[in-house]
Amino acid sequence: MSKKLNSTVAAVTERIEQRSAVTRRQYLDGIHAMQAQGKTRTLSCGNLAHAVAAMPKTEKFRIVAEQKHAGNIGIVTAYNDMLSAHQPFASYPELIKETALAAGGSAQVAGGVPAMCDGVTQGQPGMELSLFSRDVIALSATVALSHNVFDAAVFLGVCDKIVPGLVIAAATFGHLPCIFLPAGPMLSGIPNNEKAKIRQQYALGEVGRAELLQAEMSSYHDAGTCTFYGTANSNQMLMEFMGLQLPGSSFVNPNTPLRTALTVAGTQRVLAMTGHGTQPQVTTSEILDVKAFVNGMVGLNATGGSTNLVLHLVAMARAAGILLHVEDLADLSAVTPLLARVYPNGIADVNHFHAAGGLQFVMAELLAAGLLHEDVQTVAGPGLSHYTQEAVLDTAGHAKWQAGAAVSHDSEILRPCQDAFQASGGLVRLKGNLGEAVIKVSAVQPAQRRITAPARVFHDQAAVKAAFEREELSGDFICVLRFQGPGANGMPELHSLTPLLGVLQDRGQKVALVTDGRMSGASGKVPAAIHLSPEAAQGGAIARIRDGDLLVLDADNGSLEVLAADFATRPAVTADLSAGQRGMGRELFEVFRRVAGPAATGGNTLLSESVESLPAGSSA
Repeated sequence: MSKKLNSTVAAVTERIEQRSAVTRRQYLDGIHAMQAQGKTRTLSCGNLAHAVAAMPKTEKFRIVAEQKHAGNIGIVTAYNDMLSAHQPFASYPELIKETALAAGGSAQVAGGVPAMCDGVTQGQPGMELSLFSRDVIALSATVALSHNVFDAAVFLGVCDKIVPGLVIAAATFGHLPCIFLPAGPMLSGIPNNEKAKIRQQYALGEVGRAELLQAEMSSYHDAGTCTFYGTANSNQMLMEFMGLQLPGSSFVNPNTPLRTALTVAGTQRVLAMTGHGTQPQVTTSEILDVKAFVNGMVGLNATGGSTNLVLHLVAMARAAGILLHVEDLADLSAVTPLLARVYPNGIADVNHFHAAGGLQFVMAELLAAGLLHEDVQTVAGPGLSHYTQEAVLDTAGHAKWQAGAAVSHDSEILRPCQDAFQASGGLVRLKGNLGEAVIKVSAVQPAQRRITAPARVFHDQAAVKAAFEREELSGDFICVLRFQGPGANGMPELHSLTPLLGVLQDRGQKVALVTDGRMSGASGKVPAAIHLSPEAAQGGAIARIRDGDLLVLDADNGSLEVLAADFATRPAVTADLSAGQRGMGRELFEVFRRVAGPAATGGNTLLSESVESLPAGSSA
């Protein structure tokens, strides 16, 4: 049972609504204009013939005879069999088509979108395309749906930039109903803390490449999402908290009867949402409102999710006409208790988390505490309380829903609000004479959350690794890694630095990272001020730091400062970035680097987040 809404949640919601009044109205005006055009298949005979030419005759004539047709689903898929999380999607289109046909409708693969794996490209040139792939995915999905022959959309995607890109497209086609159908996590392999230990041993030269490779392959060993709580699994959490996936569907393993039953149920549900039957139409624009995004931000904080979602939530919301700021996330974090400990914030993986009660327990706790909006539209129906129910199989092998866990089955993984792991979600906004950054402290020990130390300045990851190997990183220091923002090189993840800095911290040194880049959902025990904006390539203050400058990173008080009397008057240094702008396709992304917005607005290349771009006299 929900209680009165928390005052901070209410205040943050209200200020986002006020800030977004103009842009949200413009968005909804566009959606209503699309709806006013009537059914999607108002095409010429030639257009329609092309659209159905390859379909079986029975389905072809059913689509043409619209009054007898329950709706045509457009499937947008991120399938490829290099990504373990996406390999299970190979069989989804046929199952969706069969289910739609049995329900009186039809389904077509509208198009595919690229899906890259940050785990493969980590520390490699391809990582510099990773953030921009989100916007490429949004564009690709938009092209797929632009044929205008669909009554609903099904999105098949799981991992880092894929889900945010698909949500941007879903919001753009907000006049259609949509649903996200996940693939689920792989079965548990080697424990994550053991894997992390071997990575550190490799960095120290204590084990060789063969031992490291064996550990990695024992961790990433099967079809499904990687089991740590990084961006991919944070995406799945988000889709439930925002009502775009069926309840309890995020962490059901691939190739299981329940996984198949949930895909069938999701297809049936999105057809029902078209309004062709007895149920009212439910469009994506109705689901993706301010309250849904606030619920998503609360969920991110309550579960200790990926810092990448700080970027992506801003970009996704802007596609729905909603203007989010980092301060919104930080203010919600301050009142949201941390209810989960999942690696890298603990030793459990998402399978253990799901078994302990998972998202359904978390949602029930947060609703009871007044920290979530219950009065939202979802793919499961009106009300977020649907998502306190877990999915199970009935005796006929169909998905059904029953009450989720009333208590945690493992208090080392999952706890109620009154016994939370910490009082706040752990996402902190940092401000000072360096600009604005964020830090995730849910896995950082309290004693490590404030550090005053001299800066060691680097311009690329390789230079940090070389200094580590030469044993030059002695004493307490703050590693400043700049020219890593969207405009410099696409803002690659810097997760490969985690083992190195972790080794130094374990030796007793106080260390931290300050960067205009990002660290991903796998950032952990080393304090990292990330997404620093403005970035160095745009003349941000980080470009004025010198080796030896005394820096203060204070996550407890939300400050990030350089203690140098002449800091404000120094010239910003520049860097030769040309070496990172060609090869592995990076030359084709020059226009993305040139137009990318700052990290504070999601590194967006598609839509302006600035209220200054609104018509004169308007206010957001």
